[in-house]
Amino acid sequence: MAMVDVTCGLIFSNDRVFICRRKPEKSLGGYWEFPGGKVEAGETCEECLARELQEELGMEVLVGEQFMTNEHSYEHITIRLIAYTCELVSFSKTLIDHDQYEWACVSDLASLNLAPADIPIAEALAGLN
Repeated sequence: MAMVDVTCGLIFSNDRVFICRRKPEKSLGGYWEFPGGKVEAGETCEECLARELQEELGMEVLVGEQFMTNEHSYEHITIRLIAYTCELVSFSKTLIDHDQYEWACVSDLASLNLAPADIPIAEALAGLN
């Protein structure tokens, strides 16, 4: 199974982290995730993350340092999820692939229905607090 690189943003505001819930009709529908998307040919991970957040959420961010990488195999795909810290510049609250978003306390992430690839990232964040 081929490895697909996917980025996600860890966006903080007032000690809370931004998460989104996938629309029911989408792949992994109903799961919460740190937003981002697949890296396209010819773009860096940082460019991908900035583009995906703008396209899917109307969110402008400054992509910061890489936080961690997690590899996860789903039924039909294996992804390398690359998480970056981000600074929020603006957010128009557009939802394309998601039906809900939330600014969650890191300590509350474990109680949410997180996408499996996102769980180790949430656990690592919780370990920092």
